[in-house]
Amino acid sequence: MALTTVATRPIEGQKPGTSGLRKKTRVFMEPHYLENFIQAVWNGIGGVSGKTLILGGDGRYFNDRAAQVILRMAAAGGAAKMIVGQGALLSTPAASNLIRLRGADGGLIMSASHNPGGPDEDFGVKYNIANGGPAPEDVTARIFAATRQIDAYHILEAQDVDLSAVGTATLGGMTVEVVDPVADYQALMEKLFDFEAIRRLFASGFTLRFDAMHAVTGPYATAILEEALGAPAGSVVNGTPSPDFGGGHPDPNPIWAKPLMDLMMGDSAPDFGAASDGDGDRNMIVGRGCYVTPSDSLAVLAANAHLAPGYAGGLKGVARSMPTSGAADRVAAALGIECYETPTGWKFFGNLLDAGRATICGEESAGTGSDHVREKDGLWAVLLWLNILAVKRQSVAQIMADHWAEYGRNYYSRHDYEGIDTEAAAGLMDALRGRLAALPGEAIGDLKVISADEFAYDDPVDGSRSEGQGIRIGFDGGARIVFRLSGTGTQGATLRVYLERYETDPAQMALDPQTALAPVIAAADALAGIGSRTGRDVPDVIT
Repeated sequence: MALTTVATRPIEGQKPGTSGLRKKTRVFMEPHYLENFIQAVWNGIGGVSGKTLILGGDGRYFNDRAAQVILRMAAAGGAAKMIVGQGALLSTPAASNLIRLRGADGGLIMSASHNPGGPDEDFGVKYNIANGGPAPEDVTARIFAATRQIDAYHILEAQDVDLSAVGTATLGGMTVEVVDPVADYQALMEKLFDFEAIRRLFASGFTLRFDAMHAVTGPYATAILEEALGAPAGSVVNGTPSPDFGGGHPDPNPIWAKPLMDLMMGDSAPDFGAASDGDGDRNMIVGRGCYVTPSDSLAVLAANAHLAPGYAGGLKGVARSMPTSGAADRVAAALGIECYETPTGWKFFGNLLDAGRATICGEESAGTGSDHVREKDGLWAVLLWLNILAVKRQSVAQIMADHWAEYGRNYYSRHDYEGIDTEAAAGLMDALRGRLAALPGEAIGDLKVISADEFAYDDPVDGSRSEGQGIRIGFDGGARIVFRLSGTGTQGATLRVYLERYETDPAQMALDPQTALAPVIAAADALAGIGSRTGRDVPDVIT
């Protein structure tokens, strides 16, 4: 084994976003690209000498080779220990749990989350800090600065470490511990939920379909849902992680999980349907004939969390991302607890969770979680739903109907315009920004604007301020539109338009969401000129 120092130079475009650095896989495979970024991570966090780190990923293409590079660079940096998921696999919430459980200094997660995988698709690397959560902005800023100053990286020339079996090996002076990626996570779930009640639910004939979308949650769902809880064999489908996610798009929404949606809306639907994404941190919940929006799911989980043993003492608070609907706010108000509105990105929840101000958090992009880890957690949400169903013995549709009857319904939808021209997207946002001061009082169709601003967040824990987090337009009667450019894509720009309308009339609770939101959808295009500025007449994805 030889420690090698390789001369290099900065590579443009290595600024990590809210979920690390994401690029096309072939970009990461270019000479020095991955190595430059990993060295910049080491430099940005003050080095890895003597540290213990966690490593895992979602199994997408290049995951196995990237893992070996990261291990050899950690050894070259003097790391004391790397704890790696078997096969270099760890779901994102399992990695967060392992960081916390082992008292590690941090960890690297190889994933582009819900983005497609394969040689011509996406890859990503994210650094999580010692609390198990995504690196905050000051850390990512230091990493980015390091990418612009780098002139060399250090790597150990050595044979690959065998990651196929649980056990311990050495790499230079570093210990490499390969662990079962599921065991510690499953043990945590057994502490939070009433597994015996859920077993009785399945024993009574309750049926489930969990679509793992050929992604990392497959082994977790099989071990927990089928083997531990007794769901019939075959309840978990697409459960073997694939480097290209079976050629699909591992994003759990009605578009990309269409086979599950078709099943759940059909005559032979099981009682409960769910899906998770590439790295296991997102979820989709569907009942027989009843799709549950992520915003509604957050609200229902907050209202009923006390039914699970891990939350029987009540919630300290609820937090939601700004574009997420206000449904959770109404639950928090009824419970007499705080509801925090944060920017998009799970790292903003970390301070609230660490400070004990919030217990359950959620984003409209299908991410929900609690203070058990510092990431969103798809399978956790599924298990909490199952715990609620096991206690209430109602259908998903009945639980939703009862919830809306008590709190009212926030009709909600997100329209995504993907891969649009970056300059056109920026121009659209700039034009909206320039009109904000004059919009209040203006009528847009039948809707009257009562508020218009660009969201900025003052963290109540550390006092930091985050600006430019999305444009909000509020209307008389509770309707709302949010415009935001997403940072999770790898090419062009993605414009996300979030549409919301609040309804309290019992006779209007069962409308199709796109029908209920029609005036708000029309107002969004009138305000932003989406068609004329982007050339898109319809969204690419509607959720």
